[in-house]
Amino acid sequence: MKQYVVIGCGRFGSSVAKTLYKMGNDVLAIDGDEEIIQNISEEVTHAVQTDATDEHALRSLGIRNFDVAVITIGSNIQSSIMTTLIVKELGVKYVVAKAQNELHAKVLYKIGADRVVFPERDMGMRVAHNLIASNLLDYIELSPEYSIIEITALEEWEEKSLLDLNIRSRYGINIMAIKHDNKINVSPTATDIIYKGDVLVVIGHNDDLLKIQRG
Repeated sequence: MKQYVVIGCGRFGSSVAKTLYKMGNDVLAIDGDEEIIQNISEEVTHAVQTDATDEHALRSLGIRNFDVAVITIGSNIQSSIMTTLIVKELGVKYVVAKAQNELHAKVLYKIGADRVVFPERDMGMRVAHNLIASNLLDYIELSPEYSIIEITALEEWEEKSLLDLNIRSRYGINIMAIKHDNKINVSPTATDIIYKGDVLVVIGHNDDLLKIQRG
């Protein structure tokens, strides 16, 4: 069981904290708003009202003992940057921070954030991709050029093995996993067969991935 601290419990932060807790993890939620802390207190391990930019306050909470810090302070960029810097200096091994824009993200990376997320932008991209592709179930951008998508198998792929389809040569993509009857094959081989209704986790260049998304 990992220990997580979530700093900033607005809509996104509280969703992260509650989900981590439901998955069986130890979660400390921190926010400056007493009402927010009261609302979330029953759905996390501990909830504390404090100023996240106060190094002494964070130190007294034993922040350095947590495996992961998730900093989701939204509107106040200065507080986001200060908190990220303090948490990193206090010794948290892995820090995830929410950014408002690319410049904010650059600063967060420079001061030590291990990962930066753009919840609103990422959700917007997922919705857009789902609207234009009827077989697309999920979408994760790895970089401006490459992504991972989860799609239902194309009709022309049904009852054929990966060897028969020659996926990599014909489509320029790689199948990372196949979900069949609620079972996941995370290392499919050339002899594995794709059946109707199978869900495929695919990685590739965005241009190649677009070719296998049905409109």
